[in-house]
Amino acid sequence: MAEKKISPWVKAALDWGPLIVFFVAFNRLKDGTYAILGTDYSGFVVATALFIPLIAASTLILWALTRKISAMQIATLVLVLIFGGLSVWLNDPTFFKMKPTIIYLLFAGILGAGLIRGKAWLQLVMNEAIPMAHEGWMILTKRFVGLFLALAVANEIVWRTMSDEIWVDFKTFGLPIILIVFIMSQTKLFERHGIEKEEGDEAEK
Repeated sequence: MAEKKISPWVKAALDWGPLIVFFVAFNRLKDGTYAILGTDYSGFVVATALFIPLIAASTLILWALTRKISAMQIATLVLVLIFGGLSVWLNDPTFFKMKPTIIYLLFAGILGAGLIRGKAWLQLVMNEAIPMAHEGWMILTKRFVGLFLALAVANEIVWRTMSDEIWVDFKTFGLPIILIVFIMSQTKLFERHGIEKEEGDEAEK
């Protein structure tokens, strides 16, 4: 089934909405303890419990609107359900804090496995947005593997050594900013190995 186009604003709301809700909920609830069904939960765990159904709903809505979900989005949703669910079930925020580490290690492992086979699997996700020659994709994939490994280490350091407030800020703003800056820093690579869309269209004919 062909992918349907949606407004960039709608997609941005679906992608970032659950995370923003988590950030706001945490900051409003972080200093309290909340009794639910006879068990006391911290504001962190309550915010996590709100985040899980929101990201599941946003992913389903995105699929309903576009008929397409990337492998990364599926992996992220599954890990949120597992690690977020464990945090709520066991009343321990540690599992949710570990989720970014597992996600980045998973992505690095998958991309690294592709590199060993001479394939740039990152191209399957980003080629439509950034048309580029195979050599360029191989270089970019290697750099992304390094980035994901560095982010996994950074997340471990932050959640293990700093406060919940700092970790939530890091997850909500720090990680996205690092990814954006990293992609912007690859401009020369895109220019060196880029392929004009018109050329790509002609090649498909």
